[in-house]
Amino acid sequence: MILYLGRRLLGVLGILLAICAITFTIFYLLPNDPAGAACGKTCSPERLADVKAAMGLDKPVWEQFGAYLAGIFAGRDYGSGPSATHCGFPCLGFSYEYSLPVWDLLVDRLPVSVSLALGAAVLWLVLGIGAGVASALRKGSLTDKALMVLSVGTASLPVYFTSIMLIWGVVRTLGWLPYPAYHQFTDDPFGWASNLLLPWIALALLYAAQYARQSRNSMIETLAEPYVRTARAKGLPARTVTVKHGLRSGMTPILTIFGIDLGGLLAGAVITESIFGLPGVGRLFYDGLLRSDQPVILGVTLLAAFFIVVANLLVDLLYAVVDPRVRY
Repeated sequence: MILYLGRRLLGVLGILLAICAITFTIFYLLPNDPAGAACGKTCSPERLADVKAAMGLDKPVWEQFGAYLAGIFAGRDYGSGPSATHCGFPCLGFSYEYSLPVWDLLVDRLPVSVSLALGAAVLWLVLGIGAGVASALRKGSLTDKALMVLSVGTASLPVYFTSIMLIWGVVRTLGWLPYPAYHQFTDDPFGWASNLLLPWIALALLYAAQYARQSRNSMIETLAEPYVRTARAKGLPARTVTVKHGLRSGMTPILTIFGIDLGGLLAGAVITESIFGLPGVGRLFYDGLLRSDQPVILGVTLLAAFFIVVANLLVDLLYAVVDPRVRY
């Protein structure tokens, strides 16, 4: 297990370095004017000259890439002399639009995106796996067909449509909930949950359909295995057979897609955060696109890649916990 973990960590490091090289090529070498892209739309000529000097664009490409990597792992200074700006570890760039390091912007917005992603994940796992297991246990019945039709129907609705309908119906028409506005969990737990409930539901309805279909297929396949039939023949309770022998072994494909989905959402749900006005990483990314704020776009891209790679590593380790047949 330790040897496997060591190999996987080296693989993760290699993937992250490759992602850094690709993003550096895209954002620094492909644009006609990388300094202008980093400075944003509101950049003055004087500011643009300072940005060019601070980014070291007059240096060879390999020196620029070395400074880029060094900034991520050890921090760096933009510019020199009294006007130098320090960007501490991990330096994902400096936003000249906000006059702040990108990492500081991400840290400020990350709690919103994490709250949104984790709450939605709990909902879509409960709804999706619950519907999938119920359909598998009643394969071919009216309940099975109704749940699968409902899953296909919710999956076909874009998240922006679902979000707008929830706001219109629950907030404006019925007045059951206030318009979402983020509250710190430590300050007001009830306000935190009530204001995030609609975004949670909007995302959960989108993802739950995929998990319902996947868990149904996995359960049907697992329940047909010989060891499950043996467990039933021994007289074990139906709940034990379903949960311990069926659901546990059938969770492997669910874990695979869950790692990718959660990793991507942790770096921000652009559409959902924009519609509900939540100041998360996704909204920061959207604002960065509007302002052509290259460092912010680059920073969010690297953060998303990091979350997805780490989430997949954790999923690989959880395979051995969920499925006793998996050994490392």
